[in-house]
Amino acid sequence: MDDGSTDGSWDVIESFGVKAFRIENGGQRGACYFGFKQTSAPFILFLDADDELLPGSLDVIVNKLDSGVAKLQFPLRRVNRDGEAISGPIPALKDDRGRALARRVLKTGVYPSPPTSGNVFRRDVCELLESAEYDNAVDGVILFAAPFMGDIVSVGQELGLYRVHDRNKSGVGNLLNPLSFHGDLQRFLDRMQHLRQVLDEHGLAVDLVAAERTYYFLERSLYLAIASDETISASDLLRLVMTLWSDEHPIRAKLSLTTFFVLVGLVSKERARRLLAYRLGAGIRSTPGLVRALL
Repeated sequence: MDDGSTDGSWDVIESFGVKAFRIENGGQRGACYFGFKQTSAPFILFLDADDELLPGSLDVIVNKLDSGVAKLQFPLRRVNRDGEAISGPIPALKDDRGRALARRVLKTGVYPSPPTSGNVFRRDVCELLESAEYDNAVDGVILFAAPFMGDIVSVGQELGLYRVHDRNKSGVGNLLNPLSFHGDLQRFLDRMQHLRQVLDEHGLAVDLVAAERTYYFLERSLYLAIASDETISASDLLRLVMTLWSDEHPIRAKLSLTTFFVLVGLVSKERARRLLAYRLGAGIRSTPGLVRALL
């Protein structure tokens, strides 16, 4: 799929002699859904043009798929524009299969998931994209509806590369832009509303947590406040930390995040922005690195 590229990508695509389509730029979701409708395969992987699958990955994936699988996920190695590794696998996963993640979605609205290129969806899950007009990204409601539509298969082995640059939709590598954080929050609210409609068909809509009470919403709200140079209230920080500790993050992550939240609440607005930029930046984070960002 080429959704209106202007850098010569279409010439490169045509040179491979593969079946391809070129449409006007209408966003990632629109391009992926258009491409999806041109296929008849029972499972779909939306591979971003900047990312790569490692040799042998398709054999691993295909051997783990069957009609009971709603989504398969695998870690990606984060690399820079030159292909150099800048972090370990994202996210760290263990080999697993089941629907336990459905409970986590009901409680928190989210679960740890790879970027777009690290997911394989069953065809009926992808059909939800048609009614996700509010979203520009493809890896939205289909991620969180999948555990209610079948098994989630997790593969612990790295099967692909995720290239980080200034244009990634996840925002990694971008400057602190309040509009970006505001957009994240609005998309999350819209996705949760869409998910609630999907769950209503399963009789589970009333069990889904309110979006405004989730850790994701509270954390992104803090990021928006920092990026907007707003004063962070102690009550907002306390509510965020309490929600964090009620979530299913590893203890080490909870301690690290709590330290980060306390720091941004104590330092100046400028230092809080530097700390946030470090936290959201690419690469491996460490205590010395955090101190350097603070100073």
